[in-house]
Amino acid sequence: MNPSELLGELRRVRVVPVVTLPHVRHADPLGETLLAAGLPVAEITFRSPAARDGIATLRARHPELLVGAGTVLDRATVDHAIDAGAQFVVAPGFSPDVVDHCLEREIPVVPGINNPTGIEAALARGLPLVKYFPAEASGGLRLLDAMAAPYDGMAFMPTGGLTPDNLPDYLSRPHVAACGGTWIAGTALLAEGGYEAIGRNARRAVEIAAAATP
Repeated sequence: MNPSELLGELRRVRVVPVVTLPHVRHADPLGETLLAAGLPVAEITFRSPAARDGIATLRARHPELLVGAGTVLDRATVDHAIDAGAQFVVAPGFSPDVVDHCLEREIPVVPGINNPTGIEAALARGLPLVKYFPAEASGGLRLLDAMAAPYDGMAFMPTGGLTPDNLPDYLSRPHVAACGGTWIAGTALLAEGGYEAIGRNARRAVEIAAAATP
């Protein structure tokens, strides 16, 4: 998958569950739940030791699921993500070392930005998509709209503080390709086996995305 193909896929799904797995055993039922809800994507963050094996499990058990690696902070984690089968990498900030290593390894990368300097760093490397993070804490849609205006063609994936209440407003922006949501499959829900609730959250996200008009 190249960066343009990833962008196309994210524009199709519109919402990306951002997931920190408490244990690798949660990966398989999570994949089943998301697919059954019609949301065939997950970003598995390297905030827990289960990330690498969780990504590998999802890729092996659910090949129709688009699986990314999140919270990637260094070159070694890029390599771990690729070895596990991740199809894209997401970082909370713009680390030139991480971004350049992803480009060298030919895996799409979505670096985090919340200022024009980050956008221009991404443009200089030919990246079509950046993560706007932390979205709400940085200024929400007011900042995003102002930043996007001079950079026609750059797509954004807002993440951080998004909920079912503000998701429609974000998805209504033409410069927003997709939104990341930690509320869909929270760590506490996974730990208690709350897959029914996760399914409801995922279905609600799909409904909101279908109703939003850029």
